[in-house]
Amino acid sequence: MYDVVIIGAGLAGISAGIYAASRGKKVLIIEKNQVGGLIGKVSTVTHYAGILPGETGETFAERMKQQAESAGVEILKADVKKVNLTAEIKEVFSDEGIFETRKVILANGTSPRRLEIPGEDVLWGKGMGMNAAKDGESYRGKHIYVVGGADGAVKEALYLAKLASEVTIIHFEDSLGCIAEFREKVKQMPNISLRLHTRLHGVYGTECVQSLELADEHTGAIDTIEDPGCGIFVYAGTVPNTELYTELHLKDGFIPVNEKMETELPGVYAAGDIRVKQVRQVATAVADGTIAAIQASK
Repeated sequence: MYDVVIIGAGLAGISAGIYAASRGKKVLIIEKNQVGGLIGKVSTVTHYAGILPGETGETFAERMKQQAESAGVEILKADVKKVNLTAEIKEVFSDEGIFETRKVILANGTSPRRLEIPGEDVLWGKGMGMNAAKDGESYRGKHIYVVGGADGAVKEALYLAKLASEVTIIHFEDSLGCIAEFREKVKQMPNISLRLHTRLHGVYGTECVQSLELADEHTGAIDTIEDPGCGIFVYAGTVPNTELYTELHLKDGFIPVNEKMETELPGVYAAGDIRVKQVRQVATAVADGTIAAIQASK
């Protein structure tokens, strides 16, 4: 029996674990992948107060893990298969066993959105949809395409430009949707070019990308580019990991909460990117986890 079980070891989950443990609670965090969640996969962590110079997603995630374990938080690598959230004693069913708890914090975030285009299923992980920090080196000196124009996409494009011969940012709007700081840095990188009002329409190849199709949003014209061995890094938004939470009413797939991070079910909280919110940043995820843990510990 645990006082608090947290599903997800991203920013919100780790923050919640540390704060709940500090209040004398017996805490378990269940994570199916790696501590850090999506932030652990980024090339650099920016704008969060107190980060170390040159902080990468991997180093940030490792320090989070060490801090949580030092605080007495138990972290289990397991895949949650089912939950019972309506009973007074909650149950979390995983491939490593069933865990009972008085309080649950849902903090398992989001997953990268797929484009649902021809060739994506064949080439995902084989030239498309990779991790810039992990796979970027494999494309040193090659042509790289980055799909997306928000902060996360452009930040990774700037990192990849240090490795690639050329980086092309593909974005469906008429201008980049990132912050001014990143727009200025893009202008200063001679090997970054923009394909605006454009969508990736299809990718072709078997063991690597051989060619790709780009569709103009204004004219509908399709441009076919032969570029064998190029890399395509996709940052087209995310989808919430809420498929297990059938006992909750969702809004556009996300979990509604109040200012205490309480869901509609007593003893069930949601924190981080998985909840309904306007701003999804490192700082807001940490804050959500803090609030959820303090309220759940009362």
